[in-house]
Amino acid sequence: MTACRLAVLVLLGLASLATASLARSAERSAAELMDAVMWNREPIGGPFALIDQDGRPRTDADFRGKLMLVYFGFTYCPDICPTDLQQMAMAVDRLGRAGELVQPVFITVDPERDTAAHLKEYMPLFHPRFVGLTGEAAAIAAAASSYRVYFEKVQRPDKSDYTVNHSAFIYLIGRDGEYLGFFPPGTSAERLAEALGSNLRP
Repeated sequence: MTACRLAVLVLLGLASLATASLARSAERSAAELMDAVMWNREPIGGPFALIDQDGRPRTDADFRGKLMLVYFGFTYCPDICPTDLQQMAMAVDRLGRAGELVQPVFITVDPERDTAAHLKEYMPLFHPRFVGLTGEAAAIAAAASSYRVYFEKVQRPDKSDYTVNHSAFIYLIGRDGEYLGFFPPGTSAERLAEALGSNLRP
């Protein structure tokens, strides 16, 4: 199952994947982690310490005062990831000047290939204000765990390369760092902008 097909299953609400592979970082199944997010069964979000596309250390505290749209994915994802990132960027633009109070953040689940230098080329394809984050595998796993993100490196059948299966939620984090909710993959820019605008009102 590709990462993109997995994301579509989430969108359809088919989270009961009883035979799903265990998540690499926490030995938890895809179904269990998706269930935790969709039904708000566990705390979501929290501190992270990663590296941005300019090679600078970044933590969650750097974004206080802004709403965050946080997305976990990888740059070699063929369709779901770039589609969701594009919708996030369009949502920021739809807000006009208020969009300056929103920080879109992409956190890779493929740090082996998604280096800071690679993210520096990739992120501007979507929006100049996008922050791309990478880091050591342990730091990525810790961030993914706090957001209840499923991801697993999977070798392609011909052994030529690998892909990464992963959940594909868009997380909304408040201006003081609190978790406000999530959007499923495929959420439109219009819907994202509406939710962002509601949370930007005094």
